[in-house]
This record gives sequence, C-alpha cells and structure tokens, in this order.
Amino acid sequence: MPTVAEAFRSAVAHHEAGQPAEAEALYTRILAVAPDHAGCLHRLGGLALETGRHDLAIALIGRAMAIDDREPVYPNTLGNVLYAQGRLDEAAAQYRRALALKPDYAGALYNLGNVLQAQGRAAAALAAFEQVLALKPDHAETLNNLAAVLLDLGRPDEAVARAGQALALQPGLAEALNTQGRGLQELGRLDEAVARYRQAIRLRPDYAEAHSNLLMTLNYLPDLPAAGLAGEHARFGDRFQRGLPARPLPANLREPERRLRVGYVSGDFRDHVVGHFVEPLFAAHDRSRIAVHGYSETLRPDAVTRRLRGLAEGWRDTAGLDPETLAGQIRADGIDILVDLAGHSAFNRLPVFARRPAPVQVTWLGYPATTGLSAIDYRLVDAVTDPPGAADRLASETLVRLGPGFLCYRPPPAPEPGPPPLDRNGFVTFGSFNNLNKVNDRVIALWAALLHREATARLLLKSRQLACGSVREALRRAFAGHGIGDGRLELLGWTPAASGHLETYRRIDLALDPFPYNGTTTTCEALWMGVPVVTLAGDRHAARVGASLLGQLGLDGLVAGDAAGYVAIAASLAGDPERLAGLRATLRDRMRAAPLCDAPGFARRIEAAYREMWRRWCRDGSGDGPGDGPGAGPATAPDRGQPGNRPVTSPWSGAAPFAMGPPRSPSA
Repeated sequence: MPTVAEAFRSAVAHHEAGQPAEAEALYTRILAVAPDHAGCLHRLGGLALETGRHDLAIALIGRAMAIDDREPVYPNTLGNVLYAQGRLDEAAAQYRRALALKPDYAGALYNLGNVLQAQGRAAAALAAFEQVLALKPDHAETLNNLAAVLLDLGRPDEAVARAGQALALQPGLAEALNTQGRGLQELGRLDEAVARYRQAIRLRPDYAEAHSNLLMTLNYLPDLPAAGLAGEHARFGDRFQRGLPARPLPANLREPERRLRVGYVSGDFRDHVVGHFVEPLFAAHDRSRIAVHGYSETLRPDAVTRRLRGLAEGWRDTAGLDPETLAGQIRADGIDILVDLAGHSAFNRLPVFARRPAPVQVTWLGYPATTGLSAIDYRLVDAVTDPPGAADRLASETLVRLGPGFLCYRPPPAPEPGPPPLDRNGFVTFGSFNNLNKVNDRVIALWAALLHREATARLLLKSRQLACGSVREALRRAFAGHGIGDGRLELLGWTPAASGHLETYRRIDLALDPFPYNGTTTTCEALWMGVPVVTLAGDRHAARVGASLLGQLGLDGLVAGDAAGYVAIAASLAGDPERLAGLRATLRDRMRAAPLCDAPGFARRIEAAYREMWRRWCRDGSGDGPGDGPGAGPATAPDRGQPGNRPVTSPWSGAAPFAMGPPRSPSA
C-alpha cells in the first residue's frame, strides 16, 4: 500500500506527463484520506484550471491557501485562474501576495507583467518584465512579452530587436515571430511582417492570432489581386474548420416571426472606433423584435462599455474563455443570430464561429474582407462596396447588401469646423489621418504628384506610427524620392484626447483617402469636421468604402475611377476656394440629413436583413449550415481573375432595404 507521499508523487508524475484523468483520480483518492493535504488541493486546483473548471479551481486553491498561507505558489496559481476569468485586478492582487512571500519569484513577476499589460499599464508592465530579466536574462518568453509592451508604448524599433533576442534564444518561439511581425508592420516593413507571420504559422499551424495578423496585413498590399486575397482567407477557413467534431444542430425554435436573440461579439465594446458604429444600432434596435446580447472580449471596460451593456438585454464578459467553452455558452444562451464585429482584427473570436454555436452567423463592420469561414453564413456590405458579381464569387459568406449603405455613424462631440485654413495660410493643406500602413508606395507617388501640381500646397499626415522617429524619417525619404522636401510635409503622431484629434481637422482643407485600403472612421470624422475627402474606387470592399460613404452624402463627384482622376479632383478643389468654403460650411448638416447618420432607419434595414436570414433558416429544412459536421468542405475561392474597377452608382436610388445573394452550398 503506497504512502500518501508516494501516491502524491505518482499523481504529479501522471499530471506532468499529460495524463489528467489518471492524475485527478489519484489526487481525489489522496484527499479522501488526507483532506488537508495543501499540495494535493493546489495540484487538483491547477488541473481544474487546465480543464476550464475555474470555480472549482478557485475553491480548491483557496482551501490550500487556508491551510498553508506561506506558500507563494498557491496565490500565484490562484492569480492564473482569476486572470483566465478576466478578473484582472484580483489576479494582480494574488500575484503581489505571492511576491510579498517571495520577492524574487520570477513566475509571479512575469504573470503580474501580463496583467499590467492587459490593463493598459504598459510602463508598469515593462518594469515587471525587466525585473524578470534581471533574474532570468535568457527567458525568451519574457523578452517576447517585453517586446509586445514596447509596441504598446510606440517603440517598434526596440520591439523588433527584443523579439529578435527572444528568437536567438528560442528560434521556434512562434509568439516572438508574431510579435516581431507586428513591430515590422508598425515600421511600415509589410513584406517582412508577412514573412514573419508565415513563419509563425509554419511552426504553429493552429496559431489563429498570427494567421489573422497575416490576413489583416495582406489587405494593405497594393499588388495582391482580389482573388489572391480571397484565396488566402479561404486557407484560414480550411485550417480552422477542418477536423472540428460533429455537433448537434442548435435546438432553436423554428418560428419565422418570433422575437430573435441576436448576439454581438467584439473585443471593442469600449472607447474605440467600433463604438461609433455599434452604439447607435444598439440604441435603435426594436426591442419588441430583437433581444440584444453582447459577448465582450474587452479587458479594459470604460464608459462606452457601460453604455453598451445598459443597451443590451444580456451581457457576458468573455475574455479568457477558450473557443469551445464560449461556443457552448452561446448555444446555452439560445442565440438565434450571432454577429461577428471583428473579422481578422484584434481580439477576434473567429474560432468560436467555426464551431457554429448559433443557427445563423453573420460578420459585419470590423474587417474589410471575407473571413474565409464557411461557418459564417452572411456578410453585411452594400452595393457600392461590393457590386454584384465578382464580389459574390470571392466571398466565403453570402453577401447581404444593405441599402443605401452598410454603416451607421454616430458623430462624436466635436468643435465647429471653422473657416478653411486656406483663408489664413494662403495655401491649401491636404491631409490624411489614416493608419500609416495604408500609405503605400503608390499612394505616396500619387500624393507627391498632386503636390507637384499644386506647387504651394502642404501635406499634413497624422498617425500613431508617426510618433516613432525612424518611421517619420522613412516617410520623409519616400517623399524626397519623388522630389517633395521636408518643408512641404508636417508629420504628427497620436493625439491622446479625442477632442484634440478632431481639432486637428481644422488645420486641413482637403482630406486624401489612401488606397487600396480606404479610411472609414477617418473619412467620417473628416466629413463631420467639414473637410471634403477625395477617394479612389478600386476592385474590392476595402477600396470602395470611401465611395460608399461619399455617395450617401451625394458627393459622388469626389470619387475617382483612376489615379489621374484622383489628382484632377483634388487639384480642382484646391483651386476653388469658394467651393471649399461652401463644403466646409455645409458638410456637417449634410451628414446629419444623410442615411449614414439615420440610426432608426439603419436599424430597420438591418433588422429586415436578420429577419430574412432567420426565415431562410426556418424554411430550409435540416438547417445544416456550412461548416457543420465532420464532412464539411473548406471555404474555397478559386482564382477567377482580378475584377476590374466598376462604375460608382448612387446606392440608394431605388434600392431595396437590403439585397441578399443566393445561398451558398456547403462546398462554396
């Protein structure tokens, strides 16, 4: 008969060998005869954490700590459980408790650094990781996490170097490749970023974050054909849907006209650009027809989070939940229509959608391309962003075209536009406040050509990346290569206050939209501040958002079909001070009256789309959706050639509230 100590050693050996069932059985037997065995309680709690049983883990580790309050490992593990639940303040308190018992406890310092970073306390996180490295200078994971914090602090050069140090120590650390890719992307070195993401994916084919980062970056590349971009997304869908176990169909009541439970999933239910588009919809939803449920990945809730929570009938904080657990919770909540608001942007939960927890699944708003997941049935667009034809063939989802546009914008409080700066400067100031990743070599060449044509004009660029000196210098060199000197450029970094950011629009006369990835929020902000925007309509959704937004204000004349037209429109406006002044004085009122800012009208149109999706699900028999079951095929997008530019038309002229494409077959 083994002693308790021998049985405990055996249980730990099974646990560390990846045999959880055997370990749990032994831990349970030990506790039957030694209920106050603190080490066994702690180990069993750790096993409960590993298997997602967080409440049980907290209870078991709490018992261990009550028995032995001098062991620092116990509060450290309890902190890990609380961190997994998104309870960051409580997790930090436990890590600090562990450090009070053992000040040189590198593991607790490392965990505390992770919590501080998640809380947005980057400087404190940096200090914690530096303390870890003082104790363990060759710890690759800490070097990688420190690199990620440096990115948060706007120091991408240092981040790339630190991630490189991590890779020198551990070449197979996929997370460090992903972090280095992010740093290279911030520095504008997109081809190198793509290479790092691909390398991370080769090392870890199931690394969803690196795959999404790759896809997001590919949207910025001007030379990647639309069909090639769709094919890259299809590979994501193939990877993350293949091999998922068969699941029973959601047991939702098939009643076409009943009140629907609509769940929205986002990591940006906070003071973020997504809030400008989501909050008006939440507020305008018809509660007699729609029950709004929020699934929030937000680690740093704020006033916007609280407002959105107050507008929802159901709300769950989901940060830390693994995809299987969250999918099960959504099923248990009886959600009829589940709406992704992130696509492949940060904090997305696409692996949850791959498990099809809801009968009808939709993507909208947060991403300018297909998700690649055939388990997502529909994507909300409009007839300008995605003209019928090639766009339908290249999407893994059925495209639903909302008329007159796929967005609803709530303008923020803002200063009055004021007079055109041309009046006081004596020269025109062009500007763009977009993410600098959108400002590629083609955009720079075209903007330089415009500046040569308008010999006295200036260009003001504002982006968070421009806080970095090496980024500013690289951009200056790029313009210098086209004969544009420093004296004609003004480069600004991030403005901490929203009011200060909007105030900066008062310094530009005319906004220039980048391509092939147009602005969205930046375009809306410019228009709200009385600044007209010139855009170039291209061959994909990301390249046609500008045309959609301007069309809703009746400004189709600011939409160019080619590079020459873009320069001509901008030059014509620059040479017409009276027209610039007229637009500045009237654009805000024009926006107020436009469908773009009509929240009730937009809510009725999106609700009509949801209702038709639901009716189709109720009508279509078994309800098997793409991606259901073990035999489901991958989302595919064969190369059918790159569609050419299409003429821009007024999207609301005679348009239905929405237009739904034909249903896809499971192998579409």
